[in-house]
Amino acid sequence: MNVLHVIANPRPAETSSSKKLALEFFMTLTEKNPDVIVNNVDLYQNKPPFVTAEALNYFWGAVADPAYIPSKAEETAANYSNNNAQALVDADVLVLTLPVWLNSMPSILKAWLDQVIVPGKVFNMTPEGAIPIHHLRTVVLLVSSDEIYKEGDVLDGLTPDIRAIFGFIGVDDIQIAWADGQNTIRHFDSVERFDLAAEAAREIAEEVAEMA
Repeated sequence: MNVLHVIANPRPAETSSSKKLALEFFMTLTEKNPDVIVNNVDLYQNKPPFVTAEALNYFWGAVADPAYIPSKAEETAANYSNNNAQALVDADVLVLTLPVWLNSMPSILKAWLDQVIVPGKVFNMTPEGAIPIHHLRTVVLLVSSDEIYKEGDVLDGLTPDIRAIFGFIGVDDIQIAWADGQNTIRHFDSVERFDLAAEAAREIAEEVAEMA
């Protein structure tokens, strides 16, 4: 089983609640399934660029016109996508480690998603919609936030976006371990909240380890 771990948190592991969740998750995963292959990608070490007009032409040109031939500038604009999308295509499980900023995902993660979830690599576009050409079955979110979010919270801009993005390519199994209330000045139960999220991360890891 191939697991792609994408890290979208610039803080060091010692001060990052989401990275601490990732440690709990992967310790359990590798203990339960020593044969799992984990590919770690730190977006702050391998920064994705924002999509340009040239990149859009490269991604979608052939969808609009089968005779489309990309220019050199368009090929160059798609370098990051061409070098990084295959890792997602090969993954059975995608693990996203991230904080919540302004009630949503960090822009660096959205930039990565825009670069790798593109036609001809992760899906084919047809008149009936997107047809997946990947192996991905499950997306795991390991999330931390200063704020406290209730289930279905209108301020939660992360979960709906992730479900919409991956639902578009046929992935509906989204598992979440969320350590909210991690602002220790405002929330006196931050440690307890983290412990609950860590337990959820370990339980999800056990489920992933059993995937055939």
